[in-house]
Amino acid sequence: MRRLFAATLGLACVLSLSPVPAVASDNGLSIRPAMGWSSWSWVRRTPTEAKIKAQAAAMKSSGLSAHGFVSINLDDFYQKCDANGFQVDGNGRWLVDPAKFPNGIKALADYVHGLGLKFGFYVTPGIAQNAVTANTPVAGTSYHAKDIADTSKTEKNYNCKHMYRLNYSSPGAQAFVDSWAAQYASWGVDYLKIDGVDATTIDDIQAWASALRKTGRPITFALSNNLPIANAATWKQLANSWRTQGDVECYCGPGPNGSGYPLTTWSRVTGRFASAASWQQWAGPGGWNDLDSLELGNGDQVGLTADQRRSYFTLWAMAASPLLLGTDLTAPNSTDMAMLTNDRLIGVDQDGAAAGRIVTSGVQQVWRKREANGDYVVALFNTGTSGNATVSVKWSQVGFSGSADVTDLWSGGHVGTVAGSYAVTLRPGETRLIRARVLSSQSSVGRQGR
Repeated sequence: MRRLFAATLGLACVLSLSPVPAVASDNGLSIRPAMGWSSWSWVRRTPTEAKIKAQAAAMKSSGLSAHGFVSINLDDFYQKCDANGFQVDGNGRWLVDPAKFPNGIKALADYVHGLGLKFGFYVTPGIAQNAVTANTPVAGTSYHAKDIADTSKTEKNYNCKHMYRLNYSSPGAQAFVDSWAAQYASWGVDYLKIDGVDATTIDDIQAWASALRKTGRPITFALSNNLPIANAATWKQLANSWRTQGDVECYCGPGPNGSGYPLTTWSRVTGRFASAASWQQWAGPGGWNDLDSLELGNGDQVGLTADQRRSYFTLWAMAASPLLLGTDLTAPNSTDMAMLTNDRLIGVDQDGAAAGRIVTSGVQQVWRKREANGDYVVALFNTGTSGNATVSVKWSQVGFSGSADVTDLWSGGHVGTVAGSYAVTLRPGETRLIRARVLSSQSSVGRQGR
């Protein structure tokens, strides 16, 4: 299966047909979109060492890692807080809650690495109020917390809050971020999500991007969430991915803060179609448009039908979004596992380019991308919740004329030669994903999309 996956990726190396007016991050990472699992959707506010280890073990034993899902990302709520916010160490950095992680983060990362996987972590910008109150020293410098904090402004934080902005006019501010990044590197972090950032915190993003490079450890840098597209060139220059919208989670489960099943809704998923089209031009090797977690793995209880889940995966793959599962990997659903281990779908996600939307009419959508060998990958969707829809596309809209040899990428079935156009009748929420190989007697005529 590994050999099949590698062959799929080799075949799917893509030509960029729409130059992006920005350089990619220079950290040399995320040449292909990240693949793995994140704790937020399912574990939510109650992460523990035992829970994260169980998910990592399940990723390995289920075979998902053999198909490219290799990152185990611990999100928020691992920290220790008091009434004044985050408790901090002697250098002003967040303390990990020992009740949740008794052996510390390095031991957890070592466990994950021992399974042949990568370990991801989470932070938000700024410096904790408790660090300023204690005036903790900045590691390796003569600066202290009060020298680098702007206590007139707070930073966004979703957990303990009480975070002040850093004053980057003081050299100690960058040194503080450097020390925090160095700590993460020493723990074995391979992927870092910085949350709560936007156009007002570009200085923080720049500081963290610089700090991560200084560690000498390859650490993929992800921005979250709902980043403004007006600053897309900046995100592309500084980071390896950026969340293009808010959370895909519906927060409509029966547990505290809306936890538990369902995890999402169809409207949360279909709300990504427009943003994926708008952001398409900014994706490419080194930096990707992140559509948020992929809630596949636990069957219908996530809040979507099987048809909708296939469409969900298809859109993420066509958009070349990071594929970060948000489900409980210890309770896999066989239907979903067949989806997630479909190397043809994974290959579409990992082929190095985001698709462009070429048809949008009511519930009907068509997306396309062209691969280096001249093949076109085309996705047709019925995004409705009732009623079948016949979705069609002319080959001239896709980018060529004449006939093509067509393969269904979900089933692997060979459709055969199709001339002029392609049409399919889809159930509500259903998708069809095809590869169209232009016959040798035909010539490419169009370059819309990618």
